[in-house]
Amino acid sequence: MGSTIKIGALVSGGGTNLQAIMDSCNSGNINGKIVFIGSDNSYSRGLERGRRLKIPTFVVDYGSIIKDYKENPEKVRIPDDFDLEDIQSKQTLLPGDADVEKVKTFLKTRAVAEATILDKIKPYAFDLLLLAGFMRNLTPYFIDRVNRDSDRPRIMNIHPALLPAFPGVDGYGDTFRYGCKVGGCTVHFVDYGEDSGPIIGQRAYEIAEEDTIESIKEKGLILEWELYSECVKLFAEGRLKTQKMSYTLKNGKKVERTVVKILPAPQK
Repeated sequence: MGSTIKIGALVSGGGTNLQAIMDSCNSGNINGKIVFIGSDNSYSRGLERGRRLKIPTFVVDYGSIIKDYKENPEKVRIPDDFDLEDIQSKQTLLPGDADVEKVKTFLKTRAVAEATILDKIKPYAFDLLLLAGFMRNLTPYFIDRVNRDSDRPRIMNIHPALLPAFPGVDGYGDTFRYGCKVGGCTVHFVDYGEDSGPIIGQRAYEIAEEDTIESIKEKGLILEWELYSECVKLFAEGRLKTQKMSYTLKNGKKVERTVVKILPAPQK
């Protein structure tokens, strides 16, 4: 067994996925330890879950940062290492035809919040950062400072839909309203887009005629708790490897994509 990995987490809500992973760490199923939990919401139950286990927690108030910037941008200190042109060239969260000033405001205020998070998590020398229902998109400013090696991503997210279908904030609702007969959840590494990073694992459930949004959420959450823990376990075992793949479509167009390969378990 390798060394115990240090895991950080960012949450916004109830933290049930985080709880499943903490339970797996405590049982020894995952050779890992949660070393901090951060949130953009001081009322997040995920913070309470951590405090009960004496895990350090913190809150970064995105709302106040955004409000202060809009009211008086000169009084909000943008990080010294923030390069707007570089961040704009990398990000794919916002469409190319979006209002220029709104894009600048979004990227600048996010950088202020993300710099605060980076300061909070700096002491912990973590190996993996989990987004466990964290309802804020991360920008290249943050991602590049956590993923110091582009070939070894270490920010992981879970999404309540079978990506690449239905990215965004309402995966279960989008799946149900579209009339899908199958739904599911996806764990992926985070890249510069919205729920667009390399997929690590997926689980699916059937959607019956009598199902509702609430009932498919119940089905999905059970799978989420299992899947996220399994993917973190694979990371802790050093069994996840990203690989750039190139494909040629029938029309001759070449497509490049980074995929995640799951390496076989070492023989005992």
